[in-house]
Amino acid sequence: LTVEENLRLGGLISEAPSERHADLTRTYEMFPVLSARRAGAASALSGGERQMLLIGRALMSRPKVMLLDEPSLGLAPRTVTQIMGVLRRLRDETGRTVLLVEQNARSALSIADRVVVLNLGRVVMDEDAGKVASDSRLMDRIRHAYLGF
Repeated sequence: LTVEENLRLGGLISEAPSERHADLTRTYEMFPVLSARRAGAASALSGGERQMLLIGRALMSRPKVMLLDEPSLGLAPRTVTQIMGVLRRLRDETGRTVLLVEQNARSALSIADRVVVLNLGRVVMDEDAGKVASDSRLMDRIRHAYLGF
C-alpha cells in the first residue's frame, strides 16, 4: 500500500468520518516527510519514516489514548528527537494521553509527566518525571533497574 492508503485505512474506524480529510492534512503537517512520499509504497520508507507512518495511521482513528512500545528503537537520534517532539505536541495541544514504553530513558523523560519503572514485573519507581530528571539519585535508580548496577 502507499503511504496515503495506509493513513486512510487508519481513519476508517474514526467516529468523525466527515473530518478524515482534515485529519489527513494534520498528519501531513505533523510529518512533512510523509506528505512528500504520500504516493510511494510504504514498504520503501526508512525505519524512522515507518515509525512516523505508524503514529500517523494511529492518529487518523482519533484515539483517546495511544500506547507506543519503543518508538525510538533503532532510529537515528535526530529522528528520535522529531518523534518525541510530535508526542509532546500531541500531549500539550490535544490533551491526548500517551502511554510510552521506552528504554531510552532520557528521551522518554523529555516528554513524560510521570515515570513508572518496572523490573521483572514489579514497580520499582513511580515518580513525577520532572523530579526524576532533576535528581541524580533517581536517575541512578533507573540505571540500576535497567542494567543491574
